[in-house]
Amino acid sequence: MERRIELEGCLNFRDLGGYPTVEGRQVRWRQLFRSDALHHLTDRGVARFSDELGIRHVVDLRSTDELESNGRGPLSDTPAIFHHLPLFDGAITEGQRAAADIGLADRYFLMAEFAKAPIARVVDLLAHADGPAVYHCAAGKDRTGVISAILLGLLGVCDEVIVADYAATQQQLDAIIERLLSTEGYQEMLEVLPEDTMTAEPETMISLLDQIRSAYGSMEGYAREIGLDDAVLAALRGRFLED
Repeated sequence: MERRIELEGCLNFRDLGGYPTVEGRQVRWRQLFRSDALHHLTDRGVARFSDELGIRHVVDLRSTDELESNGRGPLSDTPAIFHHLPLFDGAITEGQRAAADIGLADRYFLMAEFAKAPIARVVDLLAHADGPAVYHCAAGKDRTGVISAILLGLLGVCDEVIVADYAATQQQLDAIIERLLSTEGYQEMLEVLPEDTMTAEPETMISLLDQIRSAYGSMEGYAREIGLDDAVLAALRGRFLED
């Protein structure tokens, strides 16, 4: 199975399938995907998205401002069920300016702290999805990266694999940044952010996982703090782990 899937118009579309868990199980292939900006999909990309991958649920983590500025693109004309669950919801630069003086890993931890309610809704929705699902933001790195770390951690994937999954974005990051810089709203956002925003270094995710563990004991401890109970966690594992 291919992990990085070529969808024309997307730069960072990947399958989370195949990752091993510490209990010897494996994440199911072709059921859970992470992505960058799906609104850039071409007609050919949409055809593969719908016909070959059969994705039924699209979880959009972008803010309302981003969604209104850039839209959903051609996916709005497909049967895929759209869920708008922004992790923060304001003008692109407002929250970014407030966090510009701290490192990327600390910004990720603040995201996990202050977006507990939407993160819980994302996990619950995916746990009960009745078909293949994808979640995405603009770059498929930051908001998508935090959600990926939480999901993989709750599925029992070890830290080393979670870190490697995050760092895989680095391979496409130059192209992602070039595309963002060509868009007026994101160009403004990137101008106020520190340089480490433009990276996907393993150390960033290592630090985030350490901070979550220090604050909550484990990823499951974090999940319980944000209101996810045994039934949701069991549904998530039943949905995305092979027997």
